[in-house]
Amino acid sequence: MTAYFRQLAGSAWRALSHRWPRADPRQRVEAIFHNDHYLRLTARSLEHLASLGLPLRGRTVLEVGAGAGDYSSFFIDRECHITITDVRPELLAYLRRRYPEQDVQHLDLETPAPLTGAPFEVVFCYGVLYHLRQPAQALAYLNDCCRDLLLVSSQVVYGDEEDIVLVDEQQARLGQSYYGRGARFTRRWLWQQLRHHFPHVYLPIIQPAHPQFPTDWTLQPVKEELVRAVFVAARQPLTNPLLTEAWLDHQERQP
Repeated sequence: MTAYFRQLAGSAWRALSHRWPRADPRQRVEAIFHNDHYLRLTARSLEHLASLGLPLRGRTVLEVGAGAGDYSSFFIDRECHITITDVRPELLAYLRRRYPEQDVQHLDLETPAPLTGAPFEVVFCYGVLYHLRQPAQALAYLNDCCRDLLLVSSQVVYGDEEDIVLVDEQQARLGQSYYGRGARFTRRWLWQQLRHHFPHVYLPIIQPAHPQFPTDWTLQPVKEELVRAVFVAARQPLTNPLLTEAWLDHQERQP
């Protein structure tokens, strides 16, 4: 009787499953990347990037770790020739649906392979490095892919030393490490890594108008908090009053 009821229950479940709509993969992507937290962070980050007045229009661009592609249109609308990349198959499928006329390629920054179109004039790396087990290796690869500008925004930790530690992340979550391990590092560590590859590394005078971008790096928070920093690395010197090659412990907040 037990086997009979199992068979009956299985048949009933299969019959019902045909009536229920399957979950749309797009909904899973958008539930992660289009919540209020991500949308707000993306908006403030793009406001800040636009305000820097960097020479971006009409250039070839490599975007890594594109996620749902919410940054991609910034470059598309500036008539850039953009190559959009990510490692997760479901995100690549989403990106190809969202941007059918753009070049979308698979790129695993833990084991990177040559890309069609490389090197690129601009490499855009926002919200990616800290989700990697080997961010230094990834930066070396991005250096090889970059002809002019590398734009980086990353989660960092407070501290004046060149420190880096590995951390566990939720592998199944689309917005976190594909391999379940990431890294947390200080601004100083990232600064020095960029200086290994680029002759000019800049900090913005102004931080994005978002609470995750501190303006006073000398303060030690009472409890751990999520903080981010922006860097611009360049092959040639940039004459820009909003950027400095000097180390900054204090920055201003974008109006």
